[in-house]
Amino acid sequence: MTLKVTIIGRPNVGKSTLFNRLAGRKVAIVHDQPGVTRDRREAPAKLRDMALTIVDTAGYEYSNEDNLERRMWEQTKRAIDEADVTLFLFDARAGLQPYDEHFANILRQAGKPVILLANKCESKTQEDSIYEAYKLGLGQPVPFSAEHGLGLNELYDALKEFDKKKTAVQSETAEDEAAGAEDEDKEDKRPIQLAIVGRPNVGKSTLVNALLKDERMLTGPEAGVTRDAITSEWAWEGHKINLVDTAGLRKQARISDSLEKMSAASTKHAAFMAQVVVLVLDADAVLEKQDLTIARQVIDEGRALVIAVNKWDIANRKEALDQLNYKLETSLTQVEGVPTVTISALKGENLDKLMRAVIKVYNRWRSRIPTAPLNQWFSDMIDNYPPPLGKNKRRIKLRYITQAKTRPPSFYIFSSNPEGLPESYLRYLTNSLRENFDLRGIPLRITVRKTGNPYADKKR
Repeated sequence: MTLKVTIIGRPNVGKSTLFNRLAGRKVAIVHDQPGVTRDRREAPAKLRDMALTIVDTAGYEYSNEDNLERRMWEQTKRAIDEADVTLFLFDARAGLQPYDEHFANILRQAGKPVILLANKCESKTQEDSIYEAYKLGLGQPVPFSAEHGLGLNELYDALKEFDKKKTAVQSETAEDEAAGAEDEDKEDKRPIQLAIVGRPNVGKSTLVNALLKDERMLTGPEAGVTRDAITSEWAWEGHKINLVDTAGLRKQARISDSLEKMSAASTKHAAFMAQVVVLVLDADAVLEKQDLTIARQVIDEGRALVIAVNKWDIANRKEALDQLNYKLETSLTQVEGVPTVTISALKGENLDKLMRAVIKVYNRWRSRIPTAPLNQWFSDMIDNYPPPLGKNKRRIKLRYITQAKTRPPSFYIFSSNPEGLPESYLRYLTNSLRENFDLRGIPLRITVRKTGNPYADKKR
């Protein structure tokens, strides 16, 4: 089966013009008068090597009554429901209209993949409309002209991703319907890389043995028993985990012999290759200088961090908690809300609580924020506290934000004049981002980039 593509948008934005261009002939009537198209219209189409079934729809006309407009809208809704992907057109010459935003809300609720096309983009004068369209929460707008055929290459690239997915699903079903379930979300089926790190003799190997419920690691009162990073395959409540015990890390100045240097290098490699790092502290000496050094290195590498305060069964608890909270507030400010769990590895206390914290921070570390709430939050933040003046004495204009990747969550903020945006403003955004989207305790990366010209590489 071919990819089914529904073309939607308010009246007179160029839906039928695009329909005819993709169909390769004038199938639908095109006229300046709004509302010419009323019924759903389907036609086979081909975009380069990709076969499509395209659907033209009526423009959105709101009505609560049982009339023609209401029935036209019911046809459009059916077309959306049956589509593999929808092309949402808006008129970049006229700019966004209230119906565009209302239509965008309906599309988000429908949950269908959407490609946003800024139609009638024949010149640079439509650039502001393109930037404005990010607030629709439907992803990056594609500058387009259905009448002149501009943007077809970008449309092909966007549709090809959906076509590949559909083709792959159909192939798997034809070969073996049961195989699809086995291939579902391979990334989620990979083991979580979990490294246990800390200073010598804080109980790292004891903790690993307690989690495994096996004397897998050699332990003892002597410092430095573990010399190499040892990985054990393990599962906790359905989660596959590669649990890595590591050698203790001392201050760099105190490392003299080559073996200890190799052990330290092995530990750092294990920590920096892990996805979640548990930093084990001794309850009698929490977050000493070397602990803070390890924590900062883990965060700088973009790993998720959990702090486990060990030997809690014999600790001066009030003094340890006061010291821990003070150090977190004053000396580990790069990441607010690092989860901390008090445990006794020797007695097996609070280990399930520790692992729940690990899974929770791991899910945050790989989370992706939907575009719509992300940009709504961004807009609210700028309204509440506008960016300051830049080096050129003009107010810095922040246009939109997008999440570039996960693991850890990384964001690009685009601006036409990003020079001179102070670190204090980025901290303001970062702290609010953590608070609003439950991203506490993980590193976040925000980069301000200069907005590019969408027409710079186009030949006209």
